[in-house]
Amino acid sequence: MKAHEGMYIGGEWRAAAGSDTIAVVNPADETVIGHVPAGTVEDVDAAVRAAREAFPAWAATAPAERAARIAALRDVLVARKDEVAETVTAELGAPLPFSQTVHAGVPILVSGSYAELAASYPFEEKVGNSTVYAEPVGVVGAITPWNYPLHQIVAKVAPALAAGCTVVLKPAEDTPLTAQLFAEAIDEAGVPAGVFNLVTGIGAVAGQALAEHGGVDLVSFTGSTAVGRQIGATAGAAVKRVALELGGKSANVILPSADLAKAVNVGVANVMGNSGQTCSAWTRMLVHTSQYDEAVELAGAAAAKYGDRIGPLVNAKQQARVRGYIEKGVAEGARLVVGGTETPHEQGYFVAPTVFADVTPEMTIAQEEIFGPVVSIIRYEDEDDALRIANGTVYGLAGAVWAGEEAEAVAFARRMDTGQVDINGGRFNPLAPFGGYKQSGVGRELGSHGLSEYLQTKSLQF
Repeated sequence: MKAHEGMYIGGEWRAAAGSDTIAVVNPADETVIGHVPAGTVEDVDAAVRAAREAFPAWAATAPAERAARIAALRDVLVARKDEVAETVTAELGAPLPFSQTVHAGVPILVSGSYAELAASYPFEEKVGNSTVYAEPVGVVGAITPWNYPLHQIVAKVAPALAAGCTVVLKPAEDTPLTAQLFAEAIDEAGVPAGVFNLVTGIGAVAGQALAEHGGVDLVSFTGSTAVGRQIGATAGAAVKRVALELGGKSANVILPSADLAKAVNVGVANVMGNSGQTCSAWTRMLVHTSQYDEAVELAGAAAAKYGDRIGPLVNAKQQARVRGYIEKGVAEGARLVVGGTETPHEQGYFVAPTVFADVTPEMTIAQEEIFGPVVSIIRYEDEDDALRIANGTVYGLAGAVWAGEEAEAVAFARRMDTGQVDINGGRFNPLAPFGGYKQSGVGRELGSHGLSEYLQTKSLQF
């Protein structure tokens, strides 16, 4: 799609307050594919004012009508699915089949789920002699990352709209074209003016202005734990609500009774998807010492098959960051099985699929989020040792457990300090709450739990 030169505020595309722009780069060939305006404090203020003006009427709109607008949005996303996929591929670098299936397909599922929830959610209930109302929190400042540009937008905007909130979105500067396409879809779906507003820009300016704005009642942020701390501190000073979906270092625990080959192959595929740029990726593979050598061989062979099948990382900074972690892994004594720091293509921000063996739990690559196609295989002695390792990071976002019997896997998963665990390769569920323990964040996204984040309660006693 062609980039818009303005901001989507109050139901129309308006000229930006400043003249600075941000170049959008295709990470596969390093060419500039467009420019978008770099939003200012003035742009954010205009967007928040538009959202505040639209809030009373939208909050008073019947849930069935809000559901109808979200359903119409889903229908637009269905009709423009190919354009969404092509746009994400152009600015993120994801292979087109992955963009079609995940980047374009998942937001359709999620928006559809909120069209249904908006119509069925119990916004009112009787509790003894009280009537309890779930009311929209107000204006939402949504700050989204680049790794799943449309999914992260929909996962915030759809439940906010279903709750009766209005929204100002500040998307990541690396993938703003997808956000602009979403604004077009909002407009086409007939969402009233001011209910959704878009300001493109860099985080340090537009993002900070949105988080600090007195007219914003809740900040929903997905990104790094470091930035999440800053937003939490800013919101706390104003006693403002936050929803923070932050970093992860998820464990893929393969118990001795599991189908080892399946668990390893699915585990490697999980990390290679989206070039490893997934906060919930199972980047730590935990294997019993008796099966360790076989697992390393299987993982190396599986990762080698992805050499020409994964896309680049999003930008040169991210490429350098991931290479730096690979170098640190080697320096700290991990054994490189496949991959490494050599660039697999002459152009683009690519990193080769990489597998490390002989990784110990205290190594940097086993503790810090790499955000690239890197798997660390760690041995354990028994289940208690595996649990200690799995829970031994500051994160607790996601994970996986494999076992011959489902009950065995469930028993282990219940002891993990993490928000979401897949059992024997469990399928994605758009209605299941997603979010983390510890420094992986505050709050939940998706399903009814995600909708609840944008509501506050009021009780009337009779």
